[in-house]
Amino acid sequence: MHPDAMIRDFRALLDNTPDAMLRVAIYCSTRECIQQKSRKKMYLLDEHLHTMELCSYHGIKVQVEGSECERISQMCRCTESQSWRGGDRRNDWVWVKQLPGRCYGALNGCLPWLLQSLFKIKLQNKEGAFVENWLALALTTIPENSGNLDPVSTFVQVVKAPAAIAFQVVSMGNVVGCAHVIPEIATSSKLGNGRNERWIVNSHIDLATWNDVYN
Repeated sequence: MHPDAMIRDFRALLDNTPDAMLRVAIYCSTRECIQQKSRKKMYLLDEHLHTMELCSYHGIKVQVEGSECERISQMCRCTESQSWRGGDRRNDWVWVKQLPGRCYGALNGCLPWLLQSLFKIKLQNKEGAFVENWLALALTTIPENSGNLDPVSTFVQVVKAPAAIAFQVVSMGNVVGCAHVIPEIATSSKLGNGRNERWIVNSHIDLATWNDVYN
């Protein structure tokens, strides 16, 4: 990863997020994610979370399986509101591994989510050591038809999750590769200008995705 800009603390990230619902989602899911990683052994006070050092990023490298079963790197980009190479902003779709026991039919325990932000925060544990937490904020989706293939198109479709869980923070370790989806509404913007709420999962985009969906 390559750092984009140092933000003084986690509170600054919240203050720089104008949407109230999104601020709540960032705060609550970041707190829950950190506690899950610590196996619920860590209780975070508000003042501890607000003052944690934060660094934002615009890309993450993920190891995936190539056509010869070798491990190759994919770069997942997330420029947030900034332009990408002089054009529109670029926030990639990625595969996010879900909790154990959630298979979602042909999706094999993963869902395509749209990156919104990549950041790292430092937290001091009970022993006084600083622990780095690499996190990703994403727009979430849920599968239609339990994630099973459509009998006509042979593709899986996903829809935007309900407002209460529309945005979630996850550990970057749960990001397992780049995803490609086809929006229901065709627009000139790759992001769909916020109008799209249903997407077709393009499982033909690469061999790794094909194998995940059809094996």
